[in-house]
Parts: sequence; structure tokens; C-alpha cells
Amino acid sequence: MDKIIIKGLEVFAYHGVNSEEKENGQSFVVDLILSTSLEAPGKSDDLADTVNYAKAVKTVKRVMAEKSYNLIERAAQAVADAVLSDYPSVESVLVTLKKPEAPINASFDYVAVQIERSR
Repeated sequence: MDKIIIKGLEVFAYHGVNSEEKENGQSFVVDLILSTSLEAPGKSDDLADTVNYAKAVKTVKRVMAEKSYNLIERAAQAVADAVLSDYPSVESVLVTLKKPEAPINASFDYVAVQIERSR
């Protein structure tokens, strides 16, 4: 299966179990891998034959901002659900949701969850 990859999408949102996270928000980073056939757009050179990645980015930003979740696991699931709902040609989506500012008293790059969902 062919892939469309969106990597390092920064989104500001209000997810977390601590009250400060819900009040102040923080940056999240989303990576998406959309599995879909790219044969038709590869032949036609027509945007209508593929997933418009600019629209997919808007979908992710909307989902991350519209609700506040306690767990990044739930936020990642919401992103996967929206992508599969909004883009019928996507057979599966791999979502990596990174939380680089997680309230952990340690030095780290980020914490993350990764989920894969299919039709």
C-alpha cells in the first residue's frame, strides 16, 4: 500500500490529567502515515484523485483543538477516527502523538503514543 506521510505537525492543545495542562495548554507533535493507493493520482496528476494533505492537516488541528482529553491515547484515537471518517480512500492511518512538554520531573525528548487503525 502506498503512503502519504505528514511528519512533525505542531499543534497547541489542552490535553492532560493535570489541571495546569487543561488550563495552560501545551504543544503536541503529530506524525501521520496514511495508507492509500496513489496509483490514480500518480497517473492523472489531479489533486481530486488523492488525499489533500493540507486538508488532512486541518482535520488534525481541528480534532486536537475541539475537545480536551485526559489521555493522549484518547486524543490519538480521535485523530485516527477523524482521518478515517473524512478520507474514504485512506485504508489505514498510523498516528504518533508526541507530548514534548509532559509534566515529568526528568530530562527527555518527548513521551508519545502510537496507534494504527484500519477500516
